[in-house]
Amino acid sequence: MATSKEPTTTALVYEPHVGTSRQYWRDIILGVNDGLVSMILLVAVVVGGGLTTSQVLLTAVGGAIAGAISMAAGEFLATKSQAEVLARELKIENDHIRYFREMEVDQLRDMLSEMAIEGEDLEKAVEIFSKDDQRLLASMKVMEFGVVDSEERSPSAAMVVSGLTFLGGSLSSVIPFAIVDQPRTGLAIAAVLTAAALFAVGATKSVVTKTATVKAGLENLIIAGIGGLLAFWVGLLFDKAVG
Repeated sequence: MATSKEPTTTALVYEPHVGTSRQYWRDIILGVNDGLVSMILLVAVVVGGGLTTSQVLLTAVGGAIAGAISMAAGEFLATKSQAEVLARELKIENDHIRYFREMEVDQLRDMLSEMAIEGEDLEKAVEIFSKDDQRLLASMKVMEFGVVDSEERSPSAAMVVSGLTFLGGSLSSVIPFAIVDQPRTGLAIAAVLTAAALFAVGATKSVVTKTATVKAGLENLIIAGIGGLLAFWVGLLFDKAVG
């Protein structure tokens, strides 16, 4: 007599969100990757161009400082400008609600309808979200502009994160030239350190995004590797052309 087996079930575990750092992951990945990639390309060019170790080191240090400042300033201005544009849009939206309220309510109804809310549920939702001007403005801020207060980025925080991560990423291309005598030896060490760091960054990102770790690491590594080879050959060609 056959016995039926009880279906096996896997206990589900509540997975928490990334948290308050979520909106700065763009800055983290962009900053460290830019530091890693741009600096290995820079030292590859100047080593290929025939510079001495001390000259390469000076170039690398200058590039790291300039890049970090540029990255930090650019991210601060970009994030601040984005916030200012949103503030202006919300001011216009507030005027729309004040003087053209019915049009805004109709727009709210259309957006809720696109979310598959229909019939009596749609009208109840419209009534709830447009009960007063502040609630309507908050609803339009989320649905029309896609902005949630908890997801807004601080220009100062974005500046610090971008600048420091760029500086951190650049170290793999700076340190080798401070401890070796031969430029090409320094470049080889820098390439190995940068490759390892690029793979680690891709793998770390995959832990947060829950994607394939090896694939993410290799993707980061291959893109920079191709660029590094091209940069080195550009330096060699330049050295031959002017030498």
